[in-house]
Amino acid sequence: MTHAEATASDSATDDVGPGPAMFDSIDPRTGEVVGRHRVNGPSDVDRAVASARGAAQWWADLGFAERRKSLTAWRRLLVSRMEEIAELMSAETGKPADDARMELVVAVDHLAWATKNAERVLGRRRVHAGMLMGNQTATVAYPPFGVVGVIGPWNYPVFTPMGSIAYALAAGNAVVFKPSEYTPGVGRLLGETFEQSLGAGRPVLQVLTGFGETGAALCRSGVDKLAFTGATATARRVLAACAENLTPTLIECGGKDPMIVDVDADLDAAADAAVWGAMANAGQTCVGVERVYVLEPVADEFLERVVERARAIRPGAEPTADFGPMTMVEQADVVADQLRDALDRGARPLVGGTASVRPPFVEPLVLAEVPEDSRAMTDETFGPMLTVNRVPDLEEAVRRANATSYGLGASVFSARRGEDIAARLRCGMVAVNGVVTFAAVPSLPFGGVGDSGFGRIHGEDGLREFTRAQAVTKQRFATPMPVMSFSRSARAMRALVGLARARHG
Repeated sequence: MTHAEATASDSATDDVGPGPAMFDSIDPRTGEVVGRHRVNGPSDVDRAVASARGAAQWWADLGFAERRKSLTAWRRLLVSRMEEIAELMSAETGKPADDARMELVVAVDHLAWATKNAERVLGRRRVHAGMLMGNQTATVAYPPFGVVGVIGPWNYPVFTPMGSIAYALAAGNAVVFKPSEYTPGVGRLLGETFEQSLGAGRPVLQVLTGFGETGAALCRSGVDKLAFTGATATARRVLAACAENLTPTLIECGGKDPMIVDVDADLDAAADAAVWGAMANAGQTCVGVERVYVLEPVADEFLERVVERARAIRPGAEPTADFGPMTMVEQADVVADQLRDALDRGARPLVGGTASVRPPFVEPLVLAEVPEDSRAMTDETFGPMLTVNRVPDLEEAVRRANATSYGLGASVFSARRGEDIAARLRCGMVAVNGVVTFAAVPSLPFGGVGDSGFGRIHGEDGLREFTRAQAVTKQRFATPMPVMSFSRSARAMRALVGLARARHG
């Protein structure tokens, strides 16, 4: 059954009349129904946000220490139920069991970091008032927004939304979470485990399931901030809906992430990272490797290693497969279209070909000599296809890497120049001699520029993203010559100007 068919399936009925509209989540490996979920409409969204208002105040008033206890209990519960959550994640996305476990481990680590560091980062602190305002005590704090809406993706249904949920909760907000319609069961399980760990019967974290209409209602519901992860085209609609109420947004979209391989790179490590970065999770990773620019002197050796590794992996439905199917089966059509366009324009297939696309599975694809204006080089693929082009020098590698409207992540392999190259790349995160490693470091901010979005999750920036800075000054003593008053004297102003000239002239 397709998701469209699931949406149109008969509503449940009882003695009173028709029940709520329901839809099925489907295992993309088998087509079997994993679970049945309610389609929450605008009235459900409004009720959830309204109930979250009181819960948000209660949660914020608990303070950092008490919130830490609940979030720590949630973390421990997630770990204790790791196998159950991973199994459901595999069923709804098709990803291998170990990939699901790894995702949950990294998400729990982020939850632990946010819980531990929230008070240090967000608590009121004193700042220097300066010479002109020397009679004032100046402080800044970061109180929570109140109610935060989160719209999550299906490709990493725990790790990605937890980058917003965990940090928003640690900051003192209540959260209304709308998971992807492809992974509603995972989203509901996150909500149920939090409720169990909280043990207070308060709607601090609520989960709403449904389709685009549910997400649109959340955008228009008057939440105090909305965090969205998804496609750039959808992000534009989210921004338009949020603009109606001037709701601030955090937007994390896709990427066309490049890898640069320098002449002194460890080619074995670079090839291994390129193939894993491109193929893991069936290529359905916003910060996965999609384009590689390898310097000419080492191109042949690098390609040999890439081809060897790519030919050794296969997709499958079994839990131990290297990677699973396209979670959205129609994404296989996107990969096929980009592949045909690249081949028609003269790209050279090194691994796989048009027969490699067997929905819902796509076997590893590696292309070389791909025209830079082909869709395989300009559009996000979100599938297990890697393009590798030779470049004459580092300048050309950087130029091509930056020649995109996206700007999410990147990777660089170089023994001597890695950090210098990284500094020249227009993107939010760079891994040097690794790939995607920045996502697993809780203290680092995560986010992009351009068509990849704006705002940051993770780290101190991620905590502050879900707060509003509040500055406070308090007079310690009255000045003998006040200047912020209609009673100020000419003598006081001469003294002020003289001070400015002495200090800054």
